[in-house]
Amino acid sequence: IFFIGICGVFFSRTNILLVLMSLELMLLSVSIMSIFSSLLLDDLVGQLFTLFILTIGASESAIGLALIVCYYNGYRYI
Repeated sequence: IFFIGICGVFFSRTNILLVLMSLELMLLSVSIMSIFSSLLLDDLVGQLFTLFILTIGASESAIGLALIVCYYNGYRYI
């Protein structure tokens, strides 16, 4: 899943929405691996780390989409 996200970032540099979606896919794949390693090692630190990763990913998406909307609203009035 991480490799698909990397390919999405490199092959769709012109479309910023696809880049954001690919970055989210990369963050989700890292969090899935963190959960699996946490279950394997019987430790809760990986699951706590996953919550932080998901929080950062959600805030990144919200800020990125807000910037995209502001950018395209500027073109409408010109």
